[in-house]
Amino acid sequence: MRRILIANRGEIALRVVRACRDLGLSPVMVHSEADRGSLPVRLADAAVPIGEAQASASYLNAAVIIEAALRAGADAIHPGYGFLAENADFAEAVARAGLVFIGPPPAAMRAVGDKVEARRLMARSGVPIIPGLTDRAADGGAIAAFARQAGYPILLKAAAGGGGKGMRVVRAEGELAAALRGARSEAKASFGDDGVYAEKLLEGVRHVEIQMIADAHGNAVSLGERECSLQRRHQKLIEESPSMAVDTALRARMGALAVQVAHASGYRNAGTVEFLLDGAGQPYFMEVNARLQVEHPVTEMVTGLDLVRAQIEVAAGAPLPFRQEEIRPRGWAIECRILAEDPANGFRPHPGRIAALRLPAGPGIRVDTALQPGDEVSLHYDALVAKLVAWGADRDEAVRRMLRALREFQIAGIRTTIPFHIEVLEGDEFRAGRFDIAWVDRVMPVLGPRLAAGGDDAETAAVAAAVAAYEEARRGTPREAEGTAPVAATSPWVMAGRRAQMQGRGSRWRWA
Repeated sequence: MRRILIANRGEIALRVVRACRDLGLSPVMVHSEADRGSLPVRLADAAVPIGEAQASASYLNAAVIIEAALRAGADAIHPGYGFLAENADFAEAVARAGLVFIGPPPAAMRAVGDKVEARRLMARSGVPIIPGLTDRAADGGAIAAFARQAGYPILLKAAAGGGGKGMRVVRAEGELAAALRGARSEAKASFGDDGVYAEKLLEGVRHVEIQMIADAHGNAVSLGERECSLQRRHQKLIEESPSMAVDTALRARMGALAVQVAHASGYRNAGTVEFLLDGAGQPYFMEVNARLQVEHPVTEMVTGLDLVRAQIEVAAGAPLPFRQEEIRPRGWAIECRILAEDPANGFRPHPGRIAALRLPAGPGIRVDTALQPGDEVSLHYDALVAKLVAWGADRDEAVRRMLRALREFQIAGIRTTIPFHIEVLEGDEFRAGRFDIAWVDRVMPVLGPRLAAGGDDAETAAVAAAVAAYEEARRGTPREAEGTAPVAATSPWVMAGRRAQMQGRGSRWRWA
């Protein structure tokens, strides 16, 4: 494996570019029109345009991506997460084209990707599942019968996909018909499949997931748990590792269950087994995310492992370089997802141009972002703009470092969730670990008005004003008027440098 095409964008694309560099491999980017000047594109050895800003016309166009990989002389495709990362048909098409898909085999992806099939597989394998249907519901009759038998509330879930799409809580029989229509419609729009099923809604539970990785030689290991209960509408906001709800015995049990899932499904590469954990410490299988997770950095911080590098090496056929007993997590890590959303206004999306940016740094701090001043945060893509991760020797130190980093983090031009994260981390309930998957929804009626009363950050506003004044002055200088603006990232000089790099590697590449 010499050259890898990265079929994604933003911070995860940049993360894979850097892993390729560490391994001495050549990274190649695809990009939509909106991402032409993005940092991952500029740092790659080559970049291939694949369409308009809309994901359906670019990052979800499997045929165009595979053609780009072949034109670039790539040996493999890394899908990142989202877009085509869990699409078994895409993985098959990649293999038919003679390329390596850096992810699980299509058969394993199908075994765990369809939630109903996965529930049946887990039940046969002895993995505890949430009480519910083990067949897709052809109509509302089967769901209504289950609800009468199990009792309300129940949860409708899309059979395909994840990320909270196609999910509806039903608390009474009169709500069922409308909820079923909504779940089917959203599932169809999100995954092209309107299949749904029903589970008993477990309340007061925590969302705890296990990172695992398996190779093609029969080895599979668990890399510990991540606490993901702080979420809104099934979208995670804060993650940490380890979890305050998991002791040594439970960690070993859940890790063994995750390895069992990998073996039962024929899984290879990195994946995550997600559980709901009740107050008695009983884990229930929820689903498998057959890809790299957004929150993988917290596992990297406590284990010292590079999961993207491991993904690439496993895909190349290498055995895992470590055994289960060699995995010894150290310290505590917390991740805050910095989103282009306004938490004081119902987490409404807040796209715009980045006028100024100051990233935090210092001991124990990691920032995964591809943003730079002048970049546009578009409504066409996910609201995630950065992942801020803090590590400490214990949870208290990790929290203190995270709060320090959140206050250093300045983004002008858009609203973000940074004020929300500060409020949560300063709160007594978070510090004590007293939360479950519904906690954010319960506290937002109080927290939202408090965030709104806080107003805009004065320092951010001052930085934005200074940058705007500087740009205004710069536009009027004689140098600019004479047409001697700084060299663009896609200038002939940059393109010529890339050609030289590719030719030096004996590439078949030709710039279109």
